[in-house]
Amino acid sequence: MNTTLAIAAVLLNQTAAKGLPYVPQPGDTLIKMEVEGRGPLVIKLFPKEAPKTVEQVLGLVRQGFYDGQRFFRVDRTPRPYLARFGDPQSKSLAMDHPNMGNGGSGRRVPFEDSGRKNVIGAVGLSHPPDDKDGGDSQFYIVLGPAKFLDGDYTVFGQVVSGLDLLNQINRGDRVSSIKVTSE
Repeated sequence: MNTTLAIAAVLLNQTAAKGLPYVPQPGDTLIKMEVEGRGPLVIKLFPKEAPKTVEQVLGLVRQGFYDGQRFFRVDRTPRPYLARFGDPQSKSLAMDHPNMGNGGSGRRVPFEDSGRKNVIGAVGLSHPPDDKDGGDSQFYIVLGPAKFLDGDYTVFGQVVSGLDLLNQINRGDRVSSIKVTSE
């Protein structure tokens, strides 16, 4: 990661961690997730660094694909790790159903090395084990530093508002809607 990207990531995290409102910059692409009973998460997307991934996610957001889905995986032990989202089956299947985490939109997105790191609040495209080019609709939000994921997953966004909510998200929490708020 170049120095400019590293400084930008630190500043984004500091703004989000302090609960300060994120002030969109010209050209920012933002989406807002409304987590029921928790509040909003605002995610800044990185279309220059991960164009195919951002295009896929924005297309699904505009279609309402994510509305009503639930976080189907939240790993906190042995340390905060990640929260996963984006399986359309989470709207109706039980969280412990064996098919949970296997659904998607049916469109594959190839791996893109965005140069971004898996820092707290980073948003990355999930993919099946041993298939870096098999990403689709599922993504994760990093709850604690996860350097071991760097280079294996496309980091395409960063939580810029609502970072404090990440510690409150639980498995089964529903997202009522995701909307594009700035492009």
